[in-house]
Order: sequence, then structure tokens, then C-alpha cells
Amino acid sequence: MTNLAHILTESARRHPDRPAIRLDDLVITYAELDDLTARAAGWLQARGIRPGDRVGIALPNIVPFPVFYYGVLRAGATVVPMNPLLKAREIEHALRDSGAALALVGTTIAAEAQAAAAATGTDIVVIDDDTLAGAAQWPRLPEVTARADDDTAVLLYTSGTTGAPKGAQLTHSNMYRNATTFVAMLDIRKEDVVLGCLPFFHAFGQSNALNASLAAGACVSLVPRFEAVAVVRLIERHRVTVFEGVPTMYVSLLHADLSEADTSSLRICISGGAALPIEVLNGFQGAFGAPILEGYGLSETSPTATFNRIGKSKPGSIGLPIDGVELKLVARDGTETLPGEVGEIVIRGHNVMKGYWKRPDATAAAIVDGWFHTGDMATRDEDGFYFIVDRKKDIIIRGGYNVYPREIEEVLYEHPAVREVAVIGLPHPTYGEEVAAAITLRPGAEATPEELRQYVKSRVAAYKYPRHVWLADKLPKGATGKILKREIGIPAHLLEQPPA
Repeated sequence: MTNLAHILTESARRHPDRPAIRLDDLVITYAELDDLTARAAGWLQARGIRPGDRVGIALPNIVPFPVFYYGVLRAGATVVPMNPLLKAREIEHALRDSGAALALVGTTIAAEAQAAAAATGTDIVVIDDDTLAGAAQWPRLPEVTARADDDTAVLLYTSGTTGAPKGAQLTHSNMYRNATTFVAMLDIRKEDVVLGCLPFFHAFGQSNALNASLAAGACVSLVPRFEAVAVVRLIERHRVTVFEGVPTMYVSLLHADLSEADTSSLRICISGGAALPIEVLNGFQGAFGAPILEGYGLSETSPTATFNRIGKSKPGSIGLPIDGVELKLVARDGTETLPGEVGEIVIRGHNVMKGYWKRPDATAAAIVDGWFHTGDMATRDEDGFYFIVDRKKDIIIRGGYNVYPREIEEVLYEHPAVREVAVIGLPHPTYGEEVAAAITLRPGAEATPEELRQYVKSRVAAYKYPRHVWLADKLPKGATGKILKREIGIPAHLLEQPPA
């Protein structure tokens, strides 16, 4: 039986005095972090949280995140991570669908969370700078609550191209093995200082930066908000050895002022979330003198499925399957493709989720005979390296964040002037893709593109709303009436000169 909280307790037992997390000049040792999580678990129990209960956490990368994350797990409950940029309607869905008994939210999201909780009846606790000051007075839960390997540790909300976000049930075994496999595969060491730029509410940051680092006994240097120049200074000041980021972070760092910075401590960099342009990879490696290794995964795979290795990598590739995980590429008829042929990536192994929360039909459609169907199209070369070529799913990846067109379309359809809408991704030099919307209006209705843009902006997280909105007389459709997004006419100025 494995509780994911043992990631921390095992390292605290092995080397209690080593630094576990650092925020600016504040350093918390493994023994101190272990004690804080024991008190957080006791505090949660005193509030009525029991094993199997769901607890929402909507916090940036600050000290309370790991304290309450492992505290929830230690109490035997399930973590429901939420982006602290979400708006009330998005929070309400996660709270209502998960049946969360409690949500711990940061000050910046407090008003939106309280508005959502008013509709769901969820207990909300706002976590601020003073919350942990009283932790010494909280009751302490000394032992980690026993959980079965296949009990759900994290309920991570993700979405496809249709319907509302679904909760991927990631088990204690899923998350524990994904983190420890990552440590062994990429040689993360207890002497390492890992820069925690990736948001911990996201599967990538949670598993590869937080869980993996603590499993190795390394120190995680927390970054609540990514700013390139500040991060370069932090690499120098904290002597960071491992940097993990999404492609937009590498682009920003590549263009940051390095004139007086010493980043020689870096020994390895890790990229995921979207494809990293080869010219960025080469430019960064030349400027920083550290190799970048790319990988691939999804929320439903805990998340890591493939990775390049030190001394065994190919630029532009997502690498090889991680230990204990199988990949294959299948054609439309389900047959396996040959090297060089395009097929859909399907995955089987210890990393595949238990299923979607309360969605047996969606689970059955996604996991067939033990193989998770990703919807991503790729090729495989003769050496077994995989290369992403397209996405079967209509997902826009903006700055490493997934934006699901159907969700944005649903919001626009709520506007009284909108008749039809199609949300698509346009190339962007910094973010990879930018969200765009082509809209037709109802007969006699009036609305400006700016009005429609602001309408969506007020209802979804800031990274989701369409920066480009234009009105069309009609949208192209196929014989069945389905909008053909690939045939949508895009204003020439958006194609000729994408914004920086």
C-alpha cells in the first residue's frame, strides 16, 4: 500500500536537515516540511476531512502549496488542484463535479472561489501569508493514513474538444511511480536545486518538479510567477542545477539579459507541455551551456509517458517511453503503423489513470483493452524515438497551457448576439499558438469584436480568452453541417504579421 505522501516522509527520514523548499531567502528543511504537513493533516481532520474526501487547492507556487498538498494526502483525502487564475464558473464546475468538501484558495482567487462556493455549498478557506504562522498550534497527525495503491490521490481536471472538463483519477501508485521513475531516468540527485517555475496545479509541475524533486531529496526553489530576468537572477543566487519549463519560458530566457548573470550551475534543463522549436533548443543550449531534454505526457498519464535521456536524445523528438510504459502508434483501423508512418499514440503502463471521475462512458472510449488513446498523432523512427506531427484533438496549446475550443465556444454562445462561432489556434512566435475566434451574428444583432472579446475575458482564465476576434458573414461547413475549421478565412493581417 502506497500513499503519495510517503514521497515526503521517506526523504524526511533519510535526510531531515537538508533543504526541501526555498522561497527567496526562506529555507524549509525536510523535517520542518514533514512537521508542517503533519499539522496540516491534523488541521484538516479537525475540520471534518476524512479519507476519500476531495479537497480543492487553488494556490500559486508558494510554501502553503506543498504543505497542504501533502497534508491532504497524509489525511487520506484526494487533492483537486485548480488553477488560481480560474473564474467563478470554472471553479464551480470543479467543485460541483468533484463534490469537494473543502477548498483552500489563495487571496487572488478568493472572490471568484467564494462566488462559486455559494452555488455549491463548498467550505472555502482563504490561505494568506499568515496562515502557516499558527501551524504550531494545530493538532498533529503523526502517521500517514494508509491508502490502497489504486485509491485516487489526485483528481486532475482536463478536457477534450466536447463537453465540460473531466476529472482524471490519478492513483497513489500512478503518481508515486511516475515521480520516482522520472528521478531515476533523469538522474535527479539530492544535491540538486530544482527551479519550481512550472505551476504545481498542473500535472507537469506537480509530478516532475514537486514530487520528483522531493522523492530525490533535492531542494525546490519556488517561483510563484515566472519573469525571465528574475528567474535568471534566481538561477545564479540559488545555484540552480535543474530547470524545468515550457517552451515559452525558454523563449523568454533566451531573450533575457544575461550580460552579468552566472548560470553555470545549470546541468540539465527539461521541456514539456508543447513542442520546443529546434532553433530555440539550440540557441538556449548555446547561451546557457546546459542540455535540454524534451518529453511528452498528458494529465491522464500522470503525466510523463516519454522522455529523451542524457546522452540518448534527438532534437525535435519527444524521446523514448519511460521505464514500465509502452507506446505504439495505431492507424484508424487499429493496426500498428510501421516506422515513419503517422499513427495515433496509445499508451499502456503504470502511469495511465484509473479513469474519468463519474464518467464511465468517457473512460471506456479513452481506455481500450488497457491502452489509453491520446488523440495525438506521431511518427516513430528506426531507433524507437517518437516525433509529434499533429493533434487529433482540437486543442490549442498557448504558452504550455491547454485551451479547449469547445469551452470558449460555449461561453461565446451565451452572448445574445452570437449565432455561430469557431475557436481556432493561430501561430504565435512567443506562445506557440494564440486563441482566435471567428463569429457570425444573429440577424439584426450588433456586437463588436472588442465587446465579444471582453465578454469572454470576464468569464474565463486570462490565458484562455481569444486575443483575435473577427466577424464573418458565414462559416464554412461540410455536408453534415459541421463547421470546417481548416477552411475558415483568417484576416490577412493576422497571417502576415503575428503579434510578438
